[in-house]
Amino acid sequence: MSGAQNSPANHLYLVDGSSYIFRAYHRLPPLTNRHGMNVGAVYGYTAMLWKLADSLNKADGPTHMAVILDAAGKTHRDDMFDQYKANRPPAPEDLIPQFPLIRTATRAFSIPCIETEGLEADDIIACYVTAAKQAGWKVTIVSSDKDLMQLVEDGSVDMLDTMNDRRNDEAYVNDTFGVGPELVGDVLALMGDSGDNVPGVPGVGPKTATQLIQQFGDLATVLASTDQITKPKLKQNLIDHADNARLSRELVRLVCDAPLPEPLDDLTLTGIPPEPLREFLEEQGFKTLLARMVGGRGGLGGSSGGGGINAVMTSAPPPAPAPVEAIAIDRSTYATVTDEAALDRWIEEARGYGYIAVDTETDSIDCVIAKLAGISLATAPNRACYIPVGH
Repeated sequence: MSGAQNSPANHLYLVDGSSYIFRAYHRLPPLTNRHGMNVGAVYGYTAMLWKLADSLNKADGPTHMAVILDAAGKTHRDDMFDQYKANRPPAPEDLIPQFPLIRTATRAFSIPCIETEGLEADDIIACYVTAAKQAGWKVTIVSSDKDLMQLVEDGSVDMLDTMNDRRNDEAYVNDTFGVGPELVGDVLALMGDSGDNVPGVPGVGPKTATQLIQQFGDLATVLASTDQITKPKLKQNLIDHADNARLSRELVRLVCDAPLPEPLDDLTLTGIPPEPLREFLEEQGFKTLLARMVGGRGGLGGSSGGGGINAVMTSAPPPAPAPVEAIAIDRSTYATVTDEAALDRWIEEARGYGYIAVDTETDSIDCVIAKLAGISLATAPNRACYIPVGH
């Protein structure tokens, strides 16, 4: 490893790409690009990756970064259990053709896009976390996936939940599971996972699983201590389904020692050149995102880690809007709705008029990443109110 690789300043960000893709797909209505192809997930993914890159400029940004994706095909878990993920429905038909474009979008940001046949994205992330820790790096996993919480370690590995703008550490894992990261896999093994078809033990939910691990220390001790279980049904289920519990423990165990698909040093963030991104946005006809780039909005400037777009395009200013009829504004007639009674009065007034004007106030102009701050409504000129909901 190079000398730079051993620097304590190195900070690797690993983005769980699959979670971004499905969030984008389900948050946006169907959209088509200028070629008539469905690209709702591509647009949403691009906007979220853009927001992540922008937000990193305002914090202690990464020196290295990669997006990790699931490769098609079977893994060792399918060999262990032929019903693994058997209940999971196939990807939506209109999403499947978007996967190649999502990979193209990632590379348009000049960020490595990594997938490995035979390994799930969680395993690849675990391997990079292990290697980075051995090199003395800090690691941030950009995901809220509960399985990845097994990797959290204060001082070296945290998780960034971009949906809730929150960093998750060991304390968060303890609050979520009632145990530390090293025992999350034992809890998951007992409770199972219907989404991945991990069997677990019937009748053991999150609360009971946590209580058992807190009482006995780990899964093996729980299964060896059924004589101390006082609830007859729980005791019998643990005896009858012990093998499923052990199988489940292996299914949720992350692979941490597979060869890295790309060396750590190849994940260096040296900047996000504007030209590939501009070409991608133009090719897809993403005019809103392209306008952010043209106008220099949305950040993506240089960060402490060396990332960021190192130039922005310029253009002529837009033409002046057509003049509109001036209306005298009397702010004394406006109101802020702070209680239910006031809201009811405005609802009744709106019903009396039969129509209203409505506007939403958000913390961003981008519909993919915006969060609702409040709602404005007007029943007539100079007759309006504001309803704060996200302050």
